[in-house]
Amino acid sequence: MAGVMGWPVMHSRSPRIHNYWLAKHDLAGTYVPLAIKADELRAALRALPSLGFSGCNLTIPHKEAAFEIVDRVDPLARRIGAINCVVVAPDGSLDGRNYDGFGYIQSILEAWPAWRADAGPIAVIGAGGAARAVLVSLADQGAQEIRLVNRTPARALSLAQEFGPPVKALAWDDRHAALEGAAMLVNTTSQGMAGQPALDLTLDKLPGSALVSDLIYIPQETPLLSAARLRGNRTINGLGMLLHQARPAFHAWFGVMPEVTAELRAVIEATI
Repeated sequence: MAGVMGWPVMHSRSPRIHNYWLAKHDLAGTYVPLAIKADELRAALRALPSLGFSGCNLTIPHKEAAFEIVDRVDPLARRIGAINCVVVAPDGSLDGRNYDGFGYIQSILEAWPAWRADAGPIAVIGAGGAARAVLVSLADQGAQEIRLVNRTPARALSLAQEFGPPVKALAWDDRHAALEGAAMLVNTTSQGMAGQPALDLTLDKLPGSALVSDLIYIPQETPLLSAARLRGNRTINGLGMLLHQARPAFHAWFGVMPEVTAELRAVIEATI
C-alpha cells in the first residue's frame, strides 16, 4: 500500500495515477488519499510501517514539516528543502525524497525533446516551494542564468543567496524587463489557477522562440499559456510534471518504473 498525505487531499489526482499503474502492471496493491492535519503528521508517518505501507507522497502543507520526522533525507531533497515522497525501509525507518524536479524536467523533455536548459536566460516567477524544485532542477540541467522574480522581493533574494549562481533575484517591478532575451519563462505561482486572478505579466519583451512553462494544470491552459500560444511561443502546462514525478515514487514502492502514456494522460485529463 501507498498513499498521499495532505490537508485537504481529496482533490489529489495521485490515487488515479498510481492505481492506474497498479492495474496496468497487474500488481496487488492500492494507493489511497490520507487526509492528515498538520499536527497529526508525525503520528501518521510513524504509523506507516505498522500499517503495512510501502510509503507515501506528501502534498500541501506537509512537504517541509516532514524534514523533522523522517529518519533520512536524500541530498537532492535537502537541497530543494522539501520532501514529496516517503519510502519505508525494510527496518521500518523512513527515507525522505523529492521527485518534483525529476518530474518537471521529464515533462519538458517529453513535450520538447530538443529543449536545453543552457539555451539562454530563464525567467522564473515565484519563490515558493514549487520554485525551489524548479530552480534546483534547472541549475542541475546546466542553466547559466536564472532570473528569479517574486512579489515579495525578500523571498527571491533569500533563494538567490541560498542557491547562488546561476540564480539572480530581480525586483517585482522588473518582471516585464526580465523576459528580454529569455529562452524560457516559468510560472511557479498559483496565479492563473482556477479561481485565482491571472498572472500580472506582459509578454511583449519575451522572444517568440521562448518556451513558456506553467506549473498549473487546472485549467490546462492558463491565461499566461493562452497569451503565449497566441503570440507563437511553445507552451507546456503542469500536468506532465504531476505525472512524471509519480514514476520514481511508484518504482520505489512497487518495484516497477511505469511510463506516462497517452492513455494515462487522457484518464487524468478527463478528471480536470
